[in-house]
Amino acid sequence: VQHVRKSNHGKERKEQEYVPASTEDYIMNHFEDLGYNNSYWKNAEGCPIWDEPKKSTQENYDNLQAYLKEIEDYSLTLKNFDKEVPNLVKTMRKEGYTIDQKELCKAARPHPHGIKALFPSNQLSLTAAGYVEPLLTPMRHPKFCETRAVNKEGMRMDYLIHDFEQLCLNLKPSSMAILIDMGASLNFHSTKEPPIVTLLNSFEKFGFHFDHIYGFEITETNPNKVYKDLLPEKYLHSYHWINTGVSAGKEDKLNPLRSIVSQFDKDDLIIVKLDIDTSDIELPLANQLLEDDSINKLVDHFYFEHHVHMKEIAANWNIAMKGSIQDSFELMNGLRNKGVAAHFWV
Repeated sequence: VQHVRKSNHGKERKEQEYVPASTEDYIMNHFEDLGYNNSYWKNAEGCPIWDEPKKSTQENYDNLQAYLKEIEDYSLTLKNFDKEVPNLVKTMRKEGYTIDQKELCKAARPHPHGIKALFPSNQLSLTAAGYVEPLLTPMRHPKFCETRAVNKEGMRMDYLIHDFEQLCLNLKPSSMAILIDMGASLNFHSTKEPPIVTLLNSFEKFGFHFDHIYGFEITETNPNKVYKDLLPEKYLHSYHWINTGVSAGKEDKLNPLRSIVSQFDKDDLIIVKLDIDTSDIELPLANQLLEDDSINKLVDHFYFEHHVHMKEIAANWNIAMKGSIQDSFELMNGLRNKGVAAHFWV
């Protein structure tokens, strides 16, 4: 179902109601059968549906296997993508009302026929921000199920799918790009590129450059180390290092949903990442995003490492685990139904 909204160019811009892929829909309708409603007393397993048909259905298993091959091909396509995509907002501002926005946004296609052409299995979910990966266990790249290597396949981010063409179509010349990073320890993954930098690079490759990046991190870090050693030079003009923890208090100025997100406009591109390893703060923030329509209408993408009871990652999440896989899927699917493209973070 699509509804119509006017853009600043006088064109019609559409709001898309959420349509989950069939593999995601299967999970949403079979929590008990899959054991995903278990928490506390038993860590549910997220990988068996990838291992054999009898853990779900033959049709669902076949769809998962087809999708797995497609995301591997998609990853290779992105890696080999070498087309120069201009700064999309700057181009819109420069060209003004004379620009053909649809033609401009085609530059952000990873395939000549659009992102959907890379997924003939039809296992993409459709959100207001375009096509995204279906919500699936193990809440990581599915290749993790083959190796169980949390620090290798478990850290792969190329299972995250972004429809950059649609994000471009949602922009206006006045749009700003904003990233709020809650849990912004830039050296957390030591010698590897921080996941948030990988995400930023992905957006930039397809023409999206962030005007403001707000990094909240409770671990005390010398600003000299942050700006001189950890932060890539290209972000110096846009990065705000806020070396304190966030708050879940709805009226607290250290709640970024209140003090930062609410200051922007629905025409801005707003990305929120939440991974602070403290469930008592994370969950109220995530639920506030879900429940407060004055906030969720502003957020385009939300990335959340939800530490629930799942056997494959239990040793790493340890005491941070709270709730069940079902709880996580209901939260993330609920956010997508509110227009927020929610993703499982690493």
